[in-house]
Amino acid sequence: MGTIQAVADLFQNRQNMFWTLLWEHIHMSLLALLCAIFISVPLGIYLSRKKRIAEPIIGAAAVLQTIPSLALLGFMILLLNEIGTLPAVVALSVYALLPILRNTYTGINEVDPAIKEAATGMGMSSFRRLRKVELPMAIPVIMAGIRTSMVLIVGTATLAALISAGGLGDFIMTGIDRADNAYILLGAIPAALLALFFDFVLRITEKTSQGKALTPVASVLIAALLVAAAPLFTFSQKPDLVIGGKLGAEPEIIANMYKHVIEEETNLQVVVESGFGSTDAAFNALSVDEIDIYPEFTGTAMAALLEETPESGSTEEEVYQQAKKGMAEEYGMVYLEPMQFNNTYAIAMREQQADELGIETISDLEPYTDELTAGFTFEFADREDGYPGIQDVYGLTFENVETMDSGLRTRAVETGQVDFIDAYFTDADMVEYNLRVLEDDKNLFPPYQGAPLMKQETMEAYPQLEILNQLGGEISNEEMQQMNYMVDYNDADPSKVAREYLTDNGFFD
Repeated sequence: MGTIQAVADLFQNRQNMFWTLLWEHIHMSLLALLCAIFISVPLGIYLSRKKRIAEPIIGAAAVLQTIPSLALLGFMILLLNEIGTLPAVVALSVYALLPILRNTYTGINEVDPAIKEAATGMGMSSFRRLRKVELPMAIPVIMAGIRTSMVLIVGTATLAALISAGGLGDFIMTGIDRADNAYILLGAIPAALLALFFDFVLRITEKTSQGKALTPVASVLIAALLVAAAPLFTFSQKPDLVIGGKLGAEPEIIANMYKHVIEEETNLQVVVESGFGSTDAAFNALSVDEIDIYPEFTGTAMAALLEETPESGSTEEEVYQQAKKGMAEEYGMVYLEPMQFNNTYAIAMREQQADELGIETISDLEPYTDELTAGFTFEFADREDGYPGIQDVYGLTFENVETMDSGLRTRAVETGQVDFIDAYFTDADMVEYNLRVLEDDKNLFPPYQGAPLMKQETMEAYPQLEILNQLGGEISNEEMQQMNYMVDYNDADPSKVAREYLTDNGFFD
């Protein structure tokens, strides 16, 4: 009962966002289904006349459907050189091809040959026979394929949130990141109901057109086309700048700070597009001009983007200058001044367990490498300044390592499913779950200070963006942790939290 009430309260507080994301989900799903239909149905008809090549082509479509959905989304970003709705729709269309193609081919082939022969004997051309006889009789089988594809699309579309395509997946990803069931259910339940609704509409269409004219099917297709084309008739002013942010409270808060400072002191119009699932996704979006700025950490720029290691004993300023020079030389990027807080990687475990085992530093884990279970995020498990760095610098290789999404690791350590996790120093989880940050006694983790990253041409086009340097050196670890806590555990609006900080600290009147 408490969970239902939490979902209801969240819906009440997030109504505007809910309807926006629901519309995005509907639009994306219908667009993908229409693309799949307009490819698969004509191709299925053609293959019913060219049976010799049918099985290889249908087999190729089957192979495409075996590709993991996340891998396909990532591939589409690289292939199309952009993020957002387009790669999501293309990926979803690929997933929907097989059921429609196979059912179209099967449905037409299963029409009684005697009926086809009779139609030909009556003087019908091949096209007329197809339109008057074969398609009406094959509609039940074809519609079964379309219904299967529709359900598949609506479910898979929730993953499109990871590449900033929007949709109900935004709620689900936020819920996973915050370990909040209310957010997960607010995205998952409407997605399931949406799939059932579309399936119901298609089932009614199938019944009304079975063995008859194709008018009901054509009517539904036209209605879907109008919905899919609706954004073409909606005119909105394009912003001057788009600021991106990775998944999580902290990047979204910082991105909104950039927005408020820019709009307060210039005439530029800015929008925030947060929720990028990884460093690669955010940086790729910046590289292909989908976004203009995003906050990146100095340590991440060094390790993940430049694949460099800061010199031993480097100060925060030295790491920033090394990252700034490297980003300019290798990518033509401008890196403005970083904030004060240092959200470096950390290894954390339950305070009580750490006391029982006498563990205070990362080196203290050495006697327990075959007893304790590590819970690492996918990115940390692969980064040079992550688990590979622990193996190299500390000489520690753990017997049991579980990789998981960032939002799941704190819950896993709280419930005892894992014994220690990778974390960020300013995470609100450190306070909420009473976790101890183990001392990095061999200085593996470089400084991680957030700073605005943008292309050189963006700075040249908007030199007034230098005003973001006034945020340099601001926000302590404690202040950032408190703001993260307000968003993650008090469900505060990141934009309001950002503006309140700027107002309270004298940036605005």
